[in-house]
Amino acid sequence: MFIIIGIVVVFGTVVAGFLMEHGHLRVLMQPAELVTIGGAAIGTLLVANPLHILKKISRGLAGAFGSSKFSKEKYLDTLKMMFELFSRARCDGLMALKTDSDSLEKSTIFSKYPKFLKDHHALAFVCDSIRMASSGGIEPFDADQMIENDMDVHHQEATMPITALSTVADSLPGLGIVAAVLGVVIMMGSLGGPPEEIGKKVAAALVGTFLGILLCYGLVGPLASSMSKSVDDEHAYYQVLRVMIVAFMKGTARTMAVEIGRRAIPGNVRPAFQEAEAYIKDKGGVPAAAAA
Repeated sequence: MFIIIGIVVVFGTVVAGFLMEHGHLRVLMQPAELVTIGGAAIGTLLVANPLHILKKISRGLAGAFGSSKFSKEKYLDTLKMMFELFSRARCDGLMALKTDSDSLEKSTIFSKYPKFLKDHHALAFVCDSIRMASSGGIEPFDADQMIENDMDVHHQEATMPITALSTVADSLPGLGIVAAVLGVVIMMGSLGGPPEEIGKKVAAALVGTFLGILLCYGLVGPLASSMSKSVDDEHAYYQVLRVMIVAFMKGTARTMAVEIGRRAIPGNVRPAFQEAEAYIKDKGGVPAAAAA
């Protein structure tokens, strides 16, 4: 919602300032310049990126216009779910968790969190870590290294669409100059004609430069920045999962392992200690004595 409001503010204030100086709005309506700049930008995007990155760009842009997936409620649900997993491991052994991770549809824990089940990468991240822990024969330090490598690979893949979109944003001012030069060429070909016609062609050429700069700094660049923040939020979420899993593998008490994860949550969505404790006890179906 804020992205849409921001785009409206950017373009609205630019147009309002133009009109305040008694500019004619029709002068800015130059479809040919927009086709030249937009078409060239899309073409460079197609040339520079394979299909899977293009798909990620479209999904990233769609996600940027929605609300953040990593709210306080999501983190509370995650803390509660991990506490229940750790409790099951303490009572029934790590092999019980392997059964849960291998048969998700039959799991009494995962089935209570349908939103988490829809997050396929996070689900695989947790389940693979559980299988690794239940197999035995691996030190927590080595497990931590493997989990960190998994996070790094995923983060690198997630930033590829952002890099591609940022490259397009950086190229837009140059493409605006290309459109302006073409407009000047057309204008030079009309020298000797009516002054009014020459003036329109000069205006059209300048609009090309204007559009390139505006689209770069007022639309595409900010969208890439918004996608980058979403990727950082996702990386922070996996970091929370990582520290909880590794802490539990080291033999840390389940309550303390969850608290370590809570403290790794970004401050703007981090629940208070009492809030997380109450949520786990009341919502998780865990008796207060067992949660100690």
